[in-house]
Amino acid sequence: MSNKNDELFFVPDETIHPRGFDPGPDPGMVRPWKIMIVDDEEEVHGTTRMVLQELRFEGRALAFLSAFSGEEAKRLIVEHPDTAAILLDVVMETEDSGLEVARHIRDRVGNHFVRLILRTGHPGQAPEMEVVLKYDINDYKEKGDLTFQKLYTTVIGALRSYRDLRIIDRNRKGLQHIIGASSGLFRHRTLDRFAGGLLTELSALLNEEENDEPGFSGLAAVHRPEEFEIISATGRFESFIGLPVRELPFDDVIGALEQALECKKSLFLENRYVGYFPTRNHSEHLIYLEHGQALSELDRNLVRIFMASMAVAFDNIHLNQEIADTQKEVICTLGEVVETRSKETAFHVKRVAEISRLLALKAGLSEEESELLRQASPMHDVGKVGVPDIILNKPGPLSETEFSVIMDHARIGYEILKNSDRNVMRAAAIVSLQHHERWNGQGYPHGLKGDDIHIFGRITGLVDVFDALSHDRVYKKAWPLTDILEYIRQERGRHFDPRLVDLFLDHLDDFVDILKSYPDD
Repeated sequence: MSNKNDELFFVPDETIHPRGFDPGPDPGMVRPWKIMIVDDEEEVHGTTRMVLQELRFEGRALAFLSAFSGEEAKRLIVEHPDTAAILLDVVMETEDSGLEVARHIRDRVGNHFVRLILRTGHPGQAPEMEVVLKYDINDYKEKGDLTFQKLYTTVIGALRSYRDLRIIDRNRKGLQHIIGASSGLFRHRTLDRFAGGLLTELSALLNEEENDEPGFSGLAAVHRPEEFEIISATGRFESFIGLPVRELPFDDVIGALEQALECKKSLFLENRYVGYFPTRNHSEHLIYLEHGQALSELDRNLVRIFMASMAVAFDNIHLNQEIADTQKEVICTLGEVVETRSKETAFHVKRVAEISRLLALKAGLSEEESELLRQASPMHDVGKVGVPDIILNKPGPLSETEFSVIMDHARIGYEILKNSDRNVMRAAAIVSLQHHERWNGQGYPHGLKGDDIHIFGRITGLVDVFDALSHDRVYKKAWPLTDILEYIRQERGRHFDPRLVDLFLDHLDDFVDILKSYPDD
């Protein structure tokens, strides 16, 4: 027996737990509440554990951390920042060790969530009114007064306060996350990228911060007449992107999605959320998210708020996509009209567009830049509208004067396109002006050299020649592939960017496949 003994602190030796962390009696249950006992006498630790070991608060057991000095307590709080409450002795290695621990936790570590319960057998050394204010102490107990029942009640109160503070903080952070995520997600222009970003942000929103590993898996699906497809996924569903929903090997997931479709509303199903979002073009979008544990009411409220702000985005993305598709169709059609006028097939611009995009990706351009080039490259010869038919469709060699007229189509196309504020039109203006420039500076209209030629112009220039040589023209027959490749190799570093030539030749089969996909006949 120690000089701190009273009815609470008498305990037989065999009940004393070892030093350090005790995971509690129910390691298989939901994550327990962590309670730190800071006292320099082992029997205090043993008795406290004995009294509290059967305690449950909101279905969660307790797990105990033991520190036998102030320095040990400082280390443990850094290792376990999610500690809910600390039963803190004042006098340990020094007369004010406990107060120094409190100061360290609040001021240096910056942890204002953990509830500090000061337990002292020498109240004169730590006057209650003074220390509660000065050290941000949440409760103060003299050991002589701390009976079994009072300890139990004190810990329950501390856990309740800790829970409420965490809920407030989760709400604050959750709303901040929603605001930040919303602005970022609205920048996505395509449905699959928006859906992927939405899944990521929703998982981050729901992932609790208290040293948990993310445990969410999810998918986004679009339902249209005769189509029900997975467009994005995370976790265990990632390998199913692009597949029909009904090919999922998870009947419970399919059932949850179909239930939301039938009810035409979003659903919470224990540990799962199914978001339902119809759009004005008669398609339906579903977001499915699951976790190993049931979603709390706080989680559900955050999801409701977040998804309410996202609902309008599905319609907006469809509208944006419709505008973008219309713009692409107009641009491609205009390019086809120009090519048809010069007795070339409309498939020329399709092939140039697709091969240019692929080569851009191989060259390290982003998805956005590569897609922009795919949209802009069909306009490379739009300036031919200013070239007389008699020159444009002349079957034989051109005179010097006639060739100078043909050369002017690059400038004419640029003048037609340059004044637009649209990214695709500005890109098309660059392509039109520069696709006949040469790496060695011998091209037209400005004799640009090397990297002074925009990468869009360099790519389209190479692809245009490759496709033109591969097909019949009014002035020539198609070349054999071997002759085309030999010509491209010869013009490496002269007509064409040498790096682009190398990439082109390294991935030749991919480009030939595109040629075969759009045959002239």
